[in-house]
Amino acid sequence: MFSGAFQASRLKVGILGLFLAGSLLARADGDQFTLPELVQWAQQNLDTNVLNALSEVDERTVQQFFREVQQRFQGDYVVDMAALRQTAQVVLPLLESREETQPYAAWLKARMDYLEVADEIRLTIPPPTSPTNQLPQSVPNPPPQKERELWGKKVSVRPWPARAKEYVPALKLIFAAQKIPPELVWVAEVESGFDRRALSPAGAAGLFQLMPDTAKRFGLSLWPRDQRYQAEPSATASARYLKYLYNRFHDWRLTLAAYNVGEGTVQKLLNRHKTASYDAIAEHLPAETQMYVPRVEATLRQREGANLERLSVPQS
Repeated sequence: MFSGAFQASRLKVGILGLFLAGSLLARADGDQFTLPELVQWAQQNLDTNVLNALSEVDERTVQQFFREVQQRFQGDYVVDMAALRQTAQVVLPLLESREETQPYAAWLKARMDYLEVADEIRLTIPPPTSPTNQLPQSVPNPPPQKERELWGKKVSVRPWPARAKEYVPALKLIFAAQKIPPELVWVAEVESGFDRRALSPAGAAGLFQLMPDTAKRFGLSLWPRDQRYQAEPSATASARYLKYLYNRFHDWRLTLAAYNVGEGTVQKLLNRHKTASYDAIAEHLPAETQMYVPRVEATLRQREGANLERLSVPQS
């Protein structure tokens, strides 16, 4: 959970936000928000104010960086993520330097590998040639098998995260109880590096980086204590979500893609390309998702010797 100082800063911001929200916000139908609704709104929308702990210059740098992260992670081309690497190396120490912003640092630290692998792709895949007087074309996305190979090499030299030994045994029991392969607890390494403080600029939080609506959908409470930051409740919700997605897509790669980008996006791509195969849509997924799925797959192989495609669901 967050430190007392960080919680206090959130409370001050939340109180101010409730007053402002009460005077400025209204429902689409014209009615005013109720107090519980305003509290919920504050919980879900005011965390970015912790960046005020940074200097004015640093805050602008971080905010601009987060905007670029959102754009490039959700963009079409994996290699475009490489442009974030140098800035990320500057921003990460800034976020780590203040207790209030360390949750964002935990989130970013878990994603530095994306930027490094994107840079490797940039260096190894030659850019396409363009006719004279035309804008250069984007570097094509690597095929899924190539990404699996790159991530296999990347993850093979990674030691266990420091907190993994603390969490993994208990979380495996929770996943197995939800009839989900216990090996999938390693999703938490990819999502948060097993740092339960992790908070994304988009509002995903905790070991398994659950968004507020997803957390509530699968049984978590966000107020007065946000259960996404508690290991066992968040693991239960994550396992339930993964189980729901697997029952829908019947494929672990598609399940992981949907966990990262949303089931609607995955389903639309499957419909558009008239397929039920992850590999057939992989290069059309958002850049982060193209990285996410093979990264989880490589992590499972390295940590558990497990083949994602052959994972078995625990029986009753």
